[in-house]
Amino acid sequence: MTSNRLPATIIGVAILLFLAYSSIFVVSARQQAIVLRFGNIQDVKTEPGIYFKLPFAFMDADRVQYIEDRALRFDLDNIRVQVRGGAFYEVDAFVVYQITDARRFRQTVSGDRDSAEARLRTRLDAALRRVYGLRNFSAALSDERSSMMQEVRADLQNAAESLGLVVRDVRIRRTDLTREVSQQTYQRMRAERLAEAELIRARGNEAGQRRRAIADRQVVEIVSEAQRDSEIMRGEGDAERNRIFAEAFTRDPAFFEFYRSMRAYVGALSDKNTTMVLSPDSQFFRYFKQSGDPAQAAPAAPAAAPSN
Repeated sequence: MTSNRLPATIIGVAILLFLAYSSIFVVSARQQAIVLRFGNIQDVKTEPGIYFKLPFAFMDADRVQYIEDRALRFDLDNIRVQVRGGAFYEVDAFVVYQITDARRFRQTVSGDRDSAEARLRTRLDAALRRVYGLRNFSAALSDERSSMMQEVRADLQNAAESLGLVVRDVRIRRTDLTREVSQQTYQRMRAERLAEAELIRARGNEAGQRRRAIADRQVVEIVSEAQRDSEIMRGEGDAERNRIFAEAFTRDPAFFEFYRSMRAYVGALSDKNTTMVLSPDSQFFRYFKQSGDPAQAAPAAPAAAPSN
């Protein structure tokens, strides 16, 4: 009898363990759990812990669907937006959201994150186009950038709440020119820099010409003043020389004539190649004569030269 009861006991214990295992489910700190009974929401567990449900999930009696209970993120890349003025730009953005109403999330998108993110992407695309369309490109690079992200977040909030979500943050990661606009902007900036360079060069040439004109005028003035002063000094020197000569002449006319003759001899006879053809009776050699005899004056010539 004992041997016959052992298999039945083992089977009974196994059934009890199976029922217990099928009735227990665990919710972690990063999850929410939706208890479904025949496809309908029976209960929502938002706190971590161990919970019980009806067994036989394979018969669709009670089934547990786990939902994330933490901040989630999805990105939207290479969105082509048009700003005020007609130019197009490429924008990258991302959204941080959290599932706060698991019941509504299950009812709207059957608890599918991909479906919820697809709806948010559509709304995010429209919000970015609207916000950029009201502004110039420079707004995304200024302090107005944060207010733009706040507007996008506000546009997404209603759509997120209808899905059981809350948008925690919206960030614009990149705002770049498209290739066409980038080339146009480069050409425009290049033209502006060339024009600025030409303006600076023209101003420099103007300043250079002005300074050269001032310098040339100062040179002329300085040279003129120097020439004037030199002529005045030369005239004063000539006048002083003539005064000295005149005073010397009045004091001793004979000595003055002798001095001038000696100077003439030095100027005429200093060059060895000088050839002079003069009469012995010429007045030029009158101081070489020791007496009235020209023959006696000839030997006196060598002695006169050293004395000078």
